[in-house]
Amino acid sequence: MQRRRRFKHTQSLEERLADEAMRLRSQAKTLPPSAKKEAVLRKARQDEITASLTEWLTSPGLRVPI
Repeated sequence: MQRRRRFKHTQSLEERLADEAMRLRSQAKTLPPSAKKEAVLRKARQDEITASLTEWLTSPGLRVPI
């Protein structure tokens, strides 16, 4: 049986998603207009939305997302 490799993250999920979104946006700036560029921008937007929703879900008083 394989053992799972476990480790502690040094950043929160929101921080990791924000960093990934920034990295993807800077990568998209270097790409010419194409389907690949659109896919990279879509992934960056999904990361930003996920970070926002995660922050909202873990907040003490649930509020309607902005």
